Order: sequence, then structure tokens, then C-alpha cells
Amino acid sequence: MEPENVPAHLKALAEFVIRHHSDQLRSITLSADPKLHYPLYIDFAELLDEDPEIAHLVFSKPADYLRFFEDAAIWAHKIVFDELKSCEKRVEKKFIHVRINVSGSPLECPETFPSIGRVRVKHHGVLLTLKGTVIRSGATKMYEGERTYMCRKCKHMFPVYPELETRNSIVLPSHCPSQRSKPCEGTNFQFVENSIICHDYQEIKIQESTQFLGVGVIPRSILVILKDDLVDIVKAGDDVIVTGILTAKWSPDLKDVRCDLNPVLIANHVRRTNDLKSDIDIPDDIIMQFKQFWSEFKDTPLKGRNAILRGICPQVFGLFTVKLAVALTLIGGVQHVDASGTKVRGESHLLLVGDPGTGKSQFLKFAAKLSNRSVITTGLGSTSAGLTVTAVKDGGEWMLEAGALVLADGGLCCIDEFDSMREHDRATIHEAMEQQTISVAKAGLVTTLSTRTIVFGATNPKGHYDPDQSLSVNTTLSGPLLSRFDIVLVLLDTKNPEWDAVVSSHILAEGGLSEEKDTEPLTDIWPLAMLRRYIYFVKGYFKPILTKEAEKVISSYYQLQRRSATQNAARTTVRMLESLIRLAQAHARLMFRNEVTRLDAITAILCIESSMTTSAIVDSVGNALHSNFTENPDLENAKQEKLILDKLRSFDEFPDIISTQAL
Repeated sequence: MEPENVPAHLKALAEFVIRHHSDQLRSITLSADPKLHYPLYIDFAELLDEDPEIAHLVFSKPADYLRFFEDAAIWAHKIVFDELKSCEKRVEKKFIHVRINVSGSPLECPETFPSIGRVRVKHHGVLLTLKGTVIRSGATKMYEGERTYMCRKCKHMFPVYPELETRNSIVLPSHCPSQRSKPCEGTNFQFVENSIICHDYQEIKIQESTQFLGVGVIPRSILVILKDDLVDIVKAGDDVIVTGILTAKWSPDLKDVRCDLNPVLIANHVRRTNDLKSDIDIPDDIIMQFKQFWSEFKDTPLKGRNAILRGICPQVFGLFTVKLAVALTLIGGVQHVDASGTKVRGESHLLLVGDPGTGKSQFLKFAAKLSNRSVITTGLGSTSAGLTVTAVKDGGEWMLEAGALVLADGGLCCIDEFDSMREHDRATIHEAMEQQTISVAKAGLVTTLSTRTIVFGATNPKGHYDPDQSLSVNTTLSGPLLSRFDIVLVLLDTKNPEWDAVVSSHILAEGGLSEEKDTEPLTDIWPLAMLRRYIYFVKGYFKPILTKEAEKVISSYYQLQRRSATQNAARTTVRMLESLIRLAQAHARLMFRNEVTRLDAITAILCIESSMTTSAIVDSVGNALHSNFTENPDLENAKQEKLILDKLRSFDEFPDIISTQAL
């Protein structure tokens, strides 16, 4: 490009790119593949400081000025390319795309950053930013982005761009566009061979995040078009912020159907926010706060643990066992992959079975807030397709749309009213819970999707809970499904006058406490944001391993359960052994440690014991609903530990057990 016929704006843009982004240009020049499309990231706030006039033009006329910006970037790239003469690795590139990041700039105001449901005609043609969750990602296609024609009269060559609004059809100009002193006015054009430039192209659909909707508002969705380097960087279930140009697309021509324009956002910059959401950057001072917290409770670690557990669902009084189970489920164990590549899942699953009014849904809602990625659904409103994937026809071709379990991949899926799901819908959860995949064969699409999801279910018992019957009879859930849950807690609403008096006073006092709650230190009830950070930190930081002592306790308990389990055969499978290991690892993480000690193994046993209503070895646990926080948990635990170890030792004395030395 010769400097004399360069527009003034182009020159200013190229200077800006060279001044501020020379390192990006240098890395693009040194990249090996000349056919790839390369992004050049520019902050809108920086451009606004440097040249407000051009920044305003980029915002108000993005279709033209982003194209100018890309020409300027290629021109700047050529300058950098010439500067790197001595370097042999330099390769000239043809495709550089300017990606404008609006974060931290005035474009984050509600006018240019509306919710998807508030997109109107006034937003057409300006640089618009939308936020939502990807609910469908289509296949990657190729489309023709540009072709060159030549005027037969004056031999002037000019590019023609397909119009996206008219489904990528090419409209030739009425006369020759050459801008000479004497107009050519030729109307006969010839296509130049090998001048077609193709682009990668993908359509995704984003939907408003349900957390920010008003009451009774149905979430709206919009089609987003990704091109070139943006293709395949997001998948279904990701939270994204997309900056782009709003345009419209003609709906397909159908007989006797009104022709409409559907809004479409042509993306310029895509930013995934689910990474940001989980990385709620945990600063060093907060990690120091965690370490200091545990150093204070060095001598009474269980008191420290209970201080953390008090922050889980503080509006519900007591229920210590349930709060511990929720914490252990959310933290989870360590995934184990053996030499052959077989995976043993690290995520735990929890099922709450209880009478009405025992706070099951409260825990479900709170757990969803604690997890960085969560989906809440109810049993009756969930079909098997809604939980796994559904095949939808889009523009004549079939594609898969993600359901609740796939959207919650890497997070938490809460299913309320678990018992009201239809039988064949429940069967789809089996594979998702144990193998952590969903195999689909629908409409010619055969695939396997990953669902590394924690499943948290809540259900009512069938009629009155009968302690003499097994769990599967009381809940009408099949044995194979029950065996997949690590913890099944039964909350029975038994009449207990003392407990009722304490609970009622707690509920009545809740109204008066709301003003004083902000100033509490970390040693008291933890706030929600702190709990989220703590759970995220311990999940990523600690990978606990079992000590010999813990292994022996878990092994003895498992063998004892296998012998005495007559009624609860569905729960005492090898999966129970894996559950014990996972829960012990989760407890070690909760206690801020990297090794699983005997204390963790005992806690895992107590959790499993709470879910064994009939074959309980430890009688002191009692009803999970009436379990409260004790004043001195370390002393209490020592008693329970002694009780369990005594039971296990008496079992170890059976003569027919093969000693570990003989193996």
C-alpha cells in the first residue's frame, strides 16, 4: 500500500497499532503459518484516550471502520515485517483481524451493553456488547468472504463482499466503481479467477443468564456469528461476553409465511467469563487469611471446621450432618486415572430424602450459589432430553442442544423433586453419574459428551417413612441409582418438643439479626463470597493422598458393612468403598491438609453411617435433622472415634479374615 493514496484515518490507525501493539505485531510476523487468521487485541479505552474522534467512528460505524482498522493492521504488519529483515523466521501474513475489547471503557454502560431481551432497532449498526450463556454451538462451515471482479471496459479491479443480511448473496454494483477523473461507467464485469477468500464460520446461540432476570421474565436468546479465529473457542454452557455489530438476517422464504428480519450479532470479540467467575481472583492476602485461620485452630481443628460449616445455609438451624455433607460434596475427592486409562470419578453425589419442611430445597439453592457453575431443575419439569441433550433441526440440518447435565459440566446440577421424574428419564442419569459421559445416538448424530458434574438430588419419601424397610422401598428409587449416590441423608420430622422450641426461637430471632451481620470476623459465620473462594481454593490447591492408618480404617469398615448388610444391599457395593475414599479426601481438603488421616476416615464413616438408617454400626449419630453443632467438637469426635475403632477392632478379631501379612 503506497503512502500517498492512504486515507488519513488509516495512517492514524496504523500509527496507533505500531505505537501500542508492536509486540503483538512482532509475534504475528514470527508465526509460521501464513494462511492462518491472526487476532490483534486492542483495548477500546486505550484507543479512546489516544484518539477520541477515531474511537467514536469505530463505535458508530463499525462495519466500515473495523475494515479500515484491519487494513491499517496489515499495513503496520508490513512495516514490522520490513524491520525484521535480519530474522529468517519472519513470514508475511495476509489475514489480521482487529479484536476490540470494551472492558473498562465507557461502552460498558447500559446503552451499549443491554441485556439480550432489550436489544432494539436503535442498536443496529453500532458496536454492541451482549452477555449470556451459550446454549447451542453449530458446526463450523466455510463461507465466501470476498471475491474480486474486473471491469471489462477500463480493467479496474474491485472487491465485492457478500451481504450477510441476504444469506450471503453477492450484489454487483450497477456501474464501474473506479474513481478516476473521467468516470468509466462500464456495466460489464468479469470474475477474476482464484480471487475468492474463504472464512471459517460458525453460528452459536446465546441466552440471557437467568440470575439477572426479573420476576416472570422468559430468557431471550440471540444468534451470534463467529468468524475466523473466533470459531470453536466457546462451547455449550460457557458464559460469554460478545462484542460485535448487530445486523439482521432475512428469514428463509417460505410460502404463505411473512418474511421477517431476525437480529444477528456478528462477533468481533468474545470473552469467556466462566473462567473469570471461578477465578474470582483469590489474592494472596486472602490465602494468608485462610492459613492464619487454621493456625489459630491448630489445637482444635474440628472447631475451625465447624466455624466454616456454620456459614453454609446459615438461615437453617442446626442440621450439622447435612451441612458437612454439602461441604464434602461440593469439594469432592481426587479423580484417579490408572495405567490403562480407566477413570474413577472424583465428584461426589448427594441425595437428601426427607419429610416436607426439613429445608431440602434451601440447601439445594445455597449449594447452587456456592458452585461457580450450576443448573437447577425440578424432576417433573425435566425430560431425559432436557437433562442430557436434545436434537433440534436448524435450517434443514440436525444439531445437538445441551441439556442440564451438559450445561453443568465441571459444576453442580441440582435436581429437586427427584422422585417425580419419570422412570426412563432417571435411567439417563446412570451413565452421567458414574462414567461422567453421556452417549447420544439421535437423528444420525452419534457422539459422547462429558458431564463431570456433581449431582445433588432432593426427594420426599413415598408416604410415611418406614425405618424397617430398605431405602429403595421408601424412596421408590432403584438400587443401581441409589448406589451411585455417595451420601443419602434421611431427614425425618420426628416430634421433639425441645428441638422445636430451639428452632422456633432461632427462626424468630433471624428477623432481628439482619442489621448486625456485616461486622462478624472470620472465626464466626463465614460470608458467602469467602466460602466460595475457600471451596474453589482447596479444590485446586490440595490433592490429598491416603495414609496407611486411614486405609486400614476404611478397609475394615467396608468389610464389616459387606458382612452385616442384609437390607441395604444396594448401598454396600464397591462404589461405597470409592465413596469412602472420596469423602475422606474431601474432608482432608476441607481441613486444609494434603494427606488423609484417621480423623478424615472416621468423618467419612460417620457421613456414610448417617445415610445407613438400618445397618448402623454407630448408634450415637441419631437423626440427621436433629444433629446440632456441639460446643466442643474435638472432644465429641474423640468419643465417636473410640466407639467406631472399638467396633472395627472387634470385627478384626474374626479368625476368617485374611491378615494383610499373608497377602
